[in-house]
Amino acid sequence: MGRESDQRNLSRARRAARKLLAQALYQLQIAGAPWQDLYHQYLEDPDAGGADPDFFREVLMQVAQGRDALDETLAKYSDIEPARLDPIEHGILWIALYELQHRPDVPFRVAISEAVDLAKRFGATDGYKFVNGVLDRAAGELRPHERGA
Repeated sequence: MGRESDQRNLSRARRAARKLLAQALYQLQIAGAPWQDLYHQYLEDPDAGGADPDFFREVLMQVAQGRDALDETLAKYSDIEPARLDPIEHGILWIALYELQHRPDVPFRVAISEAVDLAKRFGATDGYKFVNGVLDRAAGELRPHERGA
């Protein structure tokens, strides 16, 4: 039971980190603050309790530094060019695409589900449908071995 409990705690901590990431990446796009400032700002926030700080730092840094490459990938799967996307959905897509490309420890279904949940919570009314469609197409190419299983 200890291993199951540890896995649930990790899932909760990563979910909390993704919520912070969605907010931080929105701010990155709107205000252009350096990722390091956002990292400290969000982890010092009392609402950050329970977030996985290492996961938050890794994804924030990698997404902030790799936005252009992520947008190139995103453009392959979206019928809306990345520059025209709503900043909330844009940031959520960056998180999930990063996970699909660079975090094989995160199952593709988890990456998509978490992104859809964030889009439902923070995005436009039907933004989650768009996020789901884009990520479903991306997962088909980025994780074909998992999709076929």
